Formats: sequence, C-alpha cells, structure tokens
Amino acid sequence: MQHDFLSAFMVLLIVMDPLGNVPIVLSLLRDTPKQRRFLVITRECLFALLILLVFMWGGDRLLHIMHLTDASLEIAGGVILFLIAMGMAFPSMGVSFSGPEQEAEPMLVPLAIPMIAGPSSLATVLLLASRQPERAWTWAAAIALSMVVVWVVLLSASGLARRIGKSGLIALERLMGLLLAAMAVQMLISGLRNAFPMISH
Repeated sequence: MQHDFLSAFMVLLIVMDPLGNVPIVLSLLRDTPKQRRFLVITRECLFALLILLVFMWGGDRLLHIMHLTDASLEIAGGVILFLIAMGMAFPSMGVSFSGPEQEAEPMLVPLAIPMIAGPSSLATVLLLASRQPERAWTWAAAIALSMVVVWVVLLSASGLARRIGKSGLIALERLMGLLLAAMAVQMLISGLRNAFPMISH
C-alpha cells in the first residue's frame, strides 16, 4: 500500500510539473504585490485540489457510462503520459504557454486549470481511481500531498528562479520527464497485458 501511495504521489507530482510552471507563475503574478501572491497561489491550489478530488470520486461513474475498460484507460494513459514526458525532456516537442497578457490576477484559469489540474493530471487521477477504486482514500492522500508540494514550490517561485536559474529549472524538468517516460512505458505494458493476456506468457 505504501508503494502504491508513493508511486501515485510521484506520478501526480511529475505531471503537475511545478518546476516547469515556475516561470509561468512569475509572469502571471509579476504585477501582483508580494503579500497578495500567497493568497492567490493558495486559492488556486485549493481550486485545483477540489477539481482533482471531484474528478477522482466521479471518474469511475464516467468510465461506466462510456463503457471504457481499465485496460483501454491504461493504454491511453500510458501514451498520453509518454507524450507529456517527451515534451518535458525535449521542450521543442512540447506546447509552450504564451497566452495573452494577464491584466489581472489569475482566477481559476490558467493557474488552477490547466496548469495544475490539467488534462494530464485529470487523466492520471481517473486512471488511479478506475484501477483500484477501493483505495480511493490512498489516492486522495497522494493528491493532497502532491498539491502541498506544488503549493510550496509555487510560493517559492521567485527564490527558486534566483537560486537554480533558468538552466537549472530546465535540467530538473528534463530529469522528471525521463522518470515520467519510464512510468508511462510501464503503464502501457500493463495495459497491453490486460488487454492481450497472451503477451504475459
């Protein structure tokens, strides 16, 4: 159970990509007073946490309505996470965020959605809940802990940017991309084995 919790925590933390979001947060909040940034980041992280938890509790019903199997979700999730990992490891392959100038502080969009609770983290939560719904509280704890880490990292955005530098942030993001790629491949293999039992023999 501890292994499952740590694995879920690591995957969620990587797909949320707090280090990769540091430059974006600095850009979005550049005109926001420092004392106000704490409230904004805390509010947006709580929004994202609520969205992920609601999606986790209601995800199994969604799968049932759409007649999707665990194997199909594992395969699709593995492919999606692998593409995300490639975007992290090789930024030229990814999609960069360069939205319009932010005149006011962010409210739900784009910080809570899609930067934190984006398609990748929502798909991951849905996958966890569908594979082992009886461990919902374990997944909820993993989501909460990963959100705490995201919250701390985003609150420390200015300090991290100064200490690590742009090249350091890029290096760390590429390392996390490599780890996510390995997890995605394992997820894909598991899905293929469930869909085609003869592969495991």
